[in-house]
Amino acid sequence: MTLEDSEIKYIEEILGRKMNELEEGMLDVMFSEHCSYKSSRPFLRQFPTEGENIILGPGDDGGLVSVTDKYALAVGMESHNHPSAIEPYGGAGTGIGGILRDIISMGAMPIALLDSLRFGPLDNQKSKYLFEHVVEGISDYGNRVGVPTVAGEVEFDEAFRTNPLVNVMCVGLVEKENIVRAEAPNIGDVFLLMGGTTGRDGIHGVTFASEELTSDSETEDRPAVQVADSFTKKRVLEASLEILEKINVSGVKDLGGGGLTCCVSELVDSSKNGAKVFLEEIPLRETGMTPYEIMLSESQERMVFVINPNDVELAQFICDKHEIVSSIIGEVIDGNNFKIIKDGDEIADLPTILLADPPSIDRPIKEIPEDETKPEVKDPPISQSLLQLLASPNIASKEWVYKQYDHEVQVRTAVKPGDDSAVLRIDNKTAIALTTDANTIHTKLSPYHGGAGSVAESIRNVISMGATPYAVVDCLNFGNPETPEILWQFKECIRGMSDIAAKFDAPVISGNVSFYNETEGIKINPTPACGVIGVENIANIRTLDFKNEGDKILLIGETFDELTGSEYYRTIHNTQVGKAPRVNIDAEFANGKTVLDLISNDKDKNITAVHDVANGGLAVALSEMVMSSGLGCTIELDQISKDLDKIAILYGESHSRYLVTVKADALNDILSQIDVPVACIGEVKGDALIIGAHEFTADALNDAYHGVLEKYMA
Repeated sequence: MTLEDSEIKYIEEILGRKMNELEEGMLDVMFSEHCSYKSSRPFLRQFPTEGENIILGPGDDGGLVSVTDKYALAVGMESHNHPSAIEPYGGAGTGIGGILRDIISMGAMPIALLDSLRFGPLDNQKSKYLFEHVVEGISDYGNRVGVPTVAGEVEFDEAFRTNPLVNVMCVGLVEKENIVRAEAPNIGDVFLLMGGTTGRDGIHGVTFASEELTSDSETEDRPAVQVADSFTKKRVLEASLEILEKINVSGVKDLGGGGLTCCVSELVDSSKNGAKVFLEEIPLRETGMTPYEIMLSESQERMVFVINPNDVELAQFICDKHEIVSSIIGEVIDGNNFKIIKDGDEIADLPTILLADPPSIDRPIKEIPEDETKPEVKDPPISQSLLQLLASPNIASKEWVYKQYDHEVQVRTAVKPGDDSAVLRIDNKTAIALTTDANTIHTKLSPYHGGAGSVAESIRNVISMGATPYAVVDCLNFGNPETPEILWQFKECIRGMSDIAAKFDAPVISGNVSFYNETEGIKINPTPACGVIGVENIANIRTLDFKNEGDKILLIGETFDELTGSEYYRTIHNTQVGKAPRVNIDAEFANGKTVLDLISNDKDKNITAVHDVANGGLAVALSEMVMSSGLGCTIELDQISKDLDKIAILYGESHSRYLVTVKADALNDILSQIDVPVACIGEVKGDALIIGAHEFTADALNDAYHGVLEKYMA
């Protein structure tokens, strides 16, 4: 039980009586941090949630974004951190299953998955084991269901050794007239439970996710981890879409955290109605299950449809055709209470609002002063440090990961993994760009700028593909919110994210908060995983690879002395101190708008490549452009700054910067269209990266960059 004494007192004052065992279990689940967001809700209200292209913001199973006159995207992002720490293959698989069901619940066909992953160092056997089996779980589940995993990111750091993070984003496509919501507006409608049967797996999964892990969690908490079943999910997906096509469904919601308790209470509370559920009608996988176990089970692959009684026969016929179990388990009733009936006896009776909307908690906050430290280190030669940086698991190629994913199923993928964003076709004219990002070192050092920078980098990624950012989703992964310093990190991070999202009119439309990512005092680096959805004309797609000898290379944006918090310092000097790079919101917006305007006005395709500058700085960004194309370039650092140290120019991670290549005969015309800081820093030529006196052959760059993860995982 995780209910606090004050919460028990609050509940009993509302009820006017003591809770029975079943009611106590149901309320314990719904008052958990994972379900109630009781520590985070006061801060989440800072997010901008409405905008020109937004159909639906936070509050349902996903957000909805308008992308054409006909189509909308349903988008969500979820975490499955604690289960993946205990059972990585199943934990990751159930994370994928849960976010797929969320998107199906909006009436949408899932068309893309993205993942944002964090693990300990790969020279640690446990971290390697978790990494291998999380990727395998994501791969097996997504591939079997037939939804492509098109993009993502992976980071390795000591901070995640005992608490890996598994965050998954899903995007679905739905015709606007077919959108459905998680609601139960009509008294007399019935609840159709379909999909997998209910067992004892996952009981107290949400309370397990709302507590710190311990050294005993791997054995003690294993029963709280749900069991994934991708083959059943495939049938559930197909049956659900057929039901939605053929029946005028009043509402639909998946059974995830909190099981039937959460699903049914939230369905009816959203419509200010009540519910009655008959326990004996719930199909069970195991004998002898108690009401407590049935109502708290988080068995996977289950959905609840709210339908008119006249449609039951057709709905069950569809389920039978797809060989999945279905049952009418209850009905929508007048009033505002959730009643559980067993063999004719009422065994629980709770106000739906008490379950679905517990009160938030005003926890104490304590500011962490910024660290002014600048490390005193001896930098190795540039010829050595660049290759060493490219060979870092955090920079090196992630082919080992994405080659296990089927990223082309459904044949929408226009730009595959490995570029700044994935790009998927929606129709003959419209495409969407999708990405996830988070800078955990920046957020640890400077929570405001780390949060703002994580959203800004995601936005730069979709802009680099030629897409306008439309919306943001997130997974906010932090330590124990009962620690005042942790909650201050959370508040400041959200403030930074909100400022950037508002400036770009890219509202935060859905998300997830994962607290308690600690094990016996070892805390994760705060990780605001941000997904961004961009929309573009297919003709405007750009990619990062160099295209033509002789193209000129422009650097848009200013470079500052901002090495602290960089991947260079982490990899080369094993240090994470100082202040994170500052985010200048006006500059970020102006530079991003400039790049979008250049691309949209580029009828003659004079702009040949675009790439944002982020982790690893300018040197890594240029290396990636060389390696992806096989073409080299010559760079003059004096064109960037005559005052900054070369190391700061090459490896600093100043925000709001883009590399843009331009056909030589169009250079002056392009420069005349730019009214933000810009410099022509070099030219595409040869087959080597030449920076001043330093030359790196394409082979040397590729040898350092490729095969790194493969060697660890061999």
